[in-house]
Amino acid sequence: MAARAIWKGYLKLSLVSCAVALYPAASSSSRVRFNTLNRATGNRVKRQFVDAETNEPVEADEQVKGYQVGKGSYVYVEDEELDALKLESTHTIDIESFVPRAEVDERYLDTPYYIAPDDRVAQEAFAVIRDAIRDKGMAGLGRVVMQRRERLVLLEPLDKGLLGTTLHYAYEVRDESSVFEDIPDVDYPKEMRELAAHIIERKAAHFDPSAFQDRYEDALIALVQSKQTGTPVRTTSAAPPSNVVNLIDALRKSLETEKGSPAPKGTARKTAARAPAAKASAGAKKKTPAKSRALKKAG
Repeated sequence: MAARAIWKGYLKLSLVSCAVALYPAASSSSRVRFNTLNRATGNRVKRQFVDAETNEPVEADEQVKGYQVGKGSYVYVEDEELDALKLESTHTIDIESFVPRAEVDERYLDTPYYIAPDDRVAQEAFAVIRDAIRDKGMAGLGRVVMQRRERLVLLEPLDKGLLGTTLHYAYEVRDESSVFEDIPDVDYPKEMRELAAHIIERKAAHFDPSAFQDRYEDALIALVQSKQTGTPVRTTSAAPPSNVVNLIDALRKSLETEKGSPAPKGTARKTAARAPAAKASAGAKKKTPAKSRALKKAG
């Protein structure tokens, strides 16, 4: 099944533009999902908006957005008024500047999208923009309107296309000092740090998301399958970790344990580059539908 674009418009670099489409780079559609049922009848239930004061149902055509300006006082905003807020970024991603990728704080990254030319006429201009960005080793910054919000978007070459990652605005990212300011400076023996460093070396590997299985998702599938077949539900529980009494002894024992364990998959000193990691992630997702088939087979 061909990928479905969630946005179509134009990519613009100065006076050069081309038609492009955005496709989700990540999806949760293959996860196990539950419906809410009426326990007595087995029928699905549906949600309904009710008036907070009268408890009377409010139909969709009677619902309106409101911004609270005081206690019990709201300014009404109609959908048509929101649609009228047309910005250039509603239909065009205008690349406004270029920055070194290393300068982009990872906390600002939000949702990834694949960007591809939308027709044959656009392919040449798209390739020129993509290759120029790659040659300069920079990342583009632009804006795009999605779901009635203008979002910042980071543009990076990825294979034959572009990876566009929406960014949080500065006001959306909390300052770390509000969380970290109460952490005291700790004086500890140098040996502890060295032992911890040895453990990290033993666990060093390339980033390979396919090496990690979604164990909770697997447990959900096993639970549903056991109920489908009427077999006993197998449950496991892990004892919660306790506070370490003697830290240096715990570090020494951890190191001994790691020496006797097999090295992690793809063991290496360096982390893989971000672009190949994204490709690996895309490849790993192709295997996910097998989980859905497993549930159907059990039924």
